[in-house]
Amino acid sequence: MYGWIWRHLPGNWPVRALISLALVVGAVYLLFEYVFPWAEPLLPFNNVTVDDNGEGAGS
Repeated sequence: MYGWIWRHLPGNWPVRALISLALVVGAVYLLFEYVFPWAEPLLPFNNVTVDDNGEGAGS
């Protein structure tokens, strides 16, 4: 997949590297700004509870 993307980018290798970097930065931005906030309520990681009856650790 990465080879296919690399072959289809225009320019020589420095230009391709710069475009590739921009694509990676754009993908990370989209994930953090839109995908992760949308998916966060659907994940079970926020349902972490610790049973604490008000007793100390040595009790």
